[in-house]
Amino acid sequence: MTGVVLNSRKQRKLRLILRSLCFLLLTLPLFLSAQTNSLTLDDLLQSTEQWAKENLDDDALRVLQNADRQKIEKLFAEIQKELQGEYVIDLASLRSTAKAVLPLLERYEETLPYALWLKTRLDYLDVADELRIKIPPPKSKPGAPPKPIPNPSPQLERQIWIEKLSDRPWPATAKPYVSRLKPIFSAQKVPPELVWLAEVESSFDPRARSPSGAAGLFQLMPDTAKRFGLRVRPFDQRLAPDESAIAAAKYLQYLHRHFNDWRLALAAYNAGEGTVQNLLNRHKAHTFDEIATRLPAETQLYVPKVEATILRREGLKLNQLRPS
Repeated sequence: MTGVVLNSRKQRKLRLILRSLCFLLLTLPLFLSAQTNSLTLDDLLQSTEQWAKENLDDDALRVLQNADRQKIEKLFAEIQKELQGEYVIDLASLRSTAKAVLPLLERYEETLPYALWLKTRLDYLDVADELRIKIPPPKSKPGAPPKPIPNPSPQLERQIWIEKLSDRPWPATAKPYVSRLKPIFSAQKVPPELVWLAEVESSFDPRARSPSGAAGLFQLMPDTAKRFGLRVRPFDQRLAPDESAIAAAKYLQYLHRHFNDWRLALAAYNAGEGTVQNLLNRHKAHTFDEIATRLPAETQLYVPKVEATILRREGLKLNQLRPS
């Protein structure tokens, strides 16, 4: 901590301001989208800084000011935007910034859950960068703005994910959970191999939390968790492995019953069933591949990553999955 020794009282105050600051930074993208007409980013930062000046001494303030707040703010705003955006390749531009910010998020207890979430999504940024190299940019007319690089075909994405994960070992955090959670999935009439969804969502760390509010091994949003029987207050059951597995399995079973296809079910798990159904209706489509390039960028990457993960861990393709 920059060589500054703080007494216990100052440490407690520092933790309070860091917790407040982290909440500000990590909810900023959602907050600003809802409040753009009433409160600016400068207003929020000035309010936090004023609180710090009134409650912390100069030593603690120096520690606080060393945190690269602007880099975190910018990254989380941009990554949320691009994950929900139209073009997969646009995620590549965030790769170096995300890797630079990750150690800062890992440094503090308050931001560690978000670091765990971000760490699992570095794969998306890496693959987007690979695709940027593989897919030639479209030709533009002289003087015209450059056209965006088109989205990769689902076939190309599946190939890249299989190659990327071909020699990846089990996450150490998976060992306590895989055999424990498979019977839970089976009890819900869901293929037990789908427990590997937790590797893609959280790398099997129940502490993971996204800036948009998803939490736990299976990154359930609050409304989805409550829809399938979990409480989020006073104790958040999404953080309990068994309870979150039950809810995730119920949701997957519901989605598969609705779409009768595991790729579409996984796309809906990530993007929402309404998003997937609307695209199917709009394009008179019946399969994932027919709508894949029109899904949000994250979903385009998510579904083939889940496929490749299950293939790597279980040696099975999605169309080979059966309830046990």
